[in-house]
Amino acid sequence: MTILDGLLERNRAWSQVQRASDPEFFERLCGIQHPDFLWIGCADSRVPANEITGTAPGEIFVHRNVANLVAAGDTNCMAVVQYAVEVLNVRHLIVCGHYGCGGVRAVLERATAQIAHVDRWLTPLRHLASRCAAELDALPDIDERANRLCELNVIEQVERLGASDVVRAARLRGADVRVYGLIYDLRDGLLRELKQPS
Repeated sequence: MTILDGLLERNRAWSQVQRASDPEFFERLCGIQHPDFLWIGCADSRVPANEITGTAPGEIFVHRNVANLVAAGDTNCMAVVQYAVEVLNVRHLIVCGHYGCGGVRAVLERATAQIAHVDRWLTPLRHLASRCAAELDALPDIDERANRLCELNVIEQVERLGASDVVRAARLRGADVRVYGLIYDLRDGLLRELKQPS
C-alpha cells in the first residue's frame, strides 16, 4: 500500500462515518454554499481552518498560502476575496496567522535564499521585518521576535485586505464588510483576536 492509498482509505472511512452519522450530509454539502467567513490563513498543515474553529465543511471559505500573506498582485488571493465578497456575500473576513510560522522564522533567520519561489513570496514579510527592526531587535530571543513578527504580519495583512479594491468597492456599495486579525497558538490550540493599534 502506498502513502496515497492510505490517504484514500482514510477518506473512504471518513465518508462512511459521515454517512452513518448523517445520511444527508453530502446532499446538503452539494447545495449552494453560504459561508459566514472568509479565512485567509497559513498553508501550515497544523492550522486547518475548519478543525480549529469547530466548523463543518461549507461554513468557512478558505484561502491558504505560506505566511498568510495578502498581496494585491496575487491574483489567486484576490480572486478568492472577490468571489467570497461579491458572489457568496461573505461579510466577515479573517486573516489568521500562527505562532511557530516557518515563513516568519525563515525571514528572521534569512533562510530562504536557496528556495527561489519561497524567497520571492516572502519579500513583503521581509520588508515588514525591516520596517519593524527596532521593535523586533529589542526582544531578547529569536522565539519572541518570531512570535511578535507573526502578530505584526497579521496586522499588516488585515490592513492590506481592508485597503484592497474588492473590500473598498464592497463598502462603497454599502456592504458591511469586516476584517479581523487572529493569531493561533499551536501550544494551546486557541485563537486570539489581534486588535489594530490605535
